[in-house]
Amino acid sequence: MKKTRLNKVHKELGGKMIEFAGYEMPVEYEGIILEHLAVREKAGIFDVSHMGEIIIKGDDALDLIQYLTPNDASRLVIGKAQYSALTTPKGTFVDDLLVYRLDEKEYMLVVNAINSDKDYEWILKNKGKFSAEVRNESDNYTQIALQGPKAQEILQPLTNLDLSEIKYYWFKFGKVAGIDSIVSRTGYTGEDGFEIYTTNHEPEKIWYAITEEGKKYGLKPAGLGARDTLRLEAKMMLYGNDIDETTTVLEADLGWMVKFEKPDFLGKEALLKQKEEGIKRKIVGFEVKEKGIARPHYPVFINGNKVSEVTSGTFAPYLKKSIGLTYLPIEYTEIGTQFEIGIRNHVVKAEVVPTPFYKRKK
Repeated sequence: MKKTRLNKVHKELGGKMIEFAGYEMPVEYEGIILEHLAVREKAGIFDVSHMGEIIIKGDDALDLIQYLTPNDASRLVIGKAQYSALTTPKGTFVDDLLVYRLDEKEYMLVVNAINSDKDYEWILKNKGKFSAEVRNESDNYTQIALQGPKAQEILQPLTNLDLSEIKYYWFKFGKVAGIDSIVSRTGYTGEDGFEIYTTNHEPEKIWYAITEEGKKYGLKPAGLGARDTLRLEAKMMLYGNDIDETTTVLEADLGWMVKFEKPDFLGKEALLKQKEEGIKRKIVGFEVKEKGIARPHYPVFINGNKVSEVTSGTFAPYLKKSIGLTYLPIEYTEIGTQFEIGIRNHVVKAEVVPTPFYKRKK
């Protein structure tokens, strides 16, 4: 198993370590519910260094990214990021990712841990004649996420940047705890917060500085368990569960990121055809209306017939209800539609509800 540069820190804190995407990572420290609520109400700090970073640089860097992704990267100025995807010719997901414009001709793609090698190979395979250098820098970066309503107050004394000037999905280069970093106002929790990237070999200095400053605000270290429940409450997709190479961008309810007006990109033709013909299924959010928690892969039934499986499901700690995501035939995706989920040896009623399940107050 790979270890992040913060591995020792997690063990010092008594983190319960598991294997995730080839890394030894903390799933929890004091408990998932406690960590989840700390992020919603105060702040939490996560090690997300297992995520991948791929640098694309050169004269055709933008053109290559435009070809590989459905969103319009030409809208990015230096210091701006966007949510996007690597798509197959069928319009399905190789991965979902963030695109950062670091410089005039340099971009960073932040990809899912489990996919970093696969994504890198995919980019090289589809690079063609584009004049661009592609480097998989995943092992060189540490990524720390500070999330929650108190995140800015905690981080501000530790950086030379004016954090109030960094808007959502923007970033700046600066120092955190004296260490060169990229500070990005992004996250995977549905809360305000920051993601800090550094190639420094002593990132624990940043971690310790944040946890020390955060003590008076109720900051807690948080593991993968809380990260998953938080992102689900905010209806943020998880590759391998909610999206993969069998689901198209339109079926995943992410059609807003597809800019059909831009030049050719991988999957454009397939997605245009699907848009014109109409999608046959779509991902929906649901609430379980009876006792029980819907877990991934539990069967989904309509009128007694299995139509799908739960892609993500949990008991939501902040909302105090059982929620999840699943793909349903398009005629059953209206808010209020009822269906059933098999939980062990019985079935329970579930209902399609508006998403995101949780939305923070601005």
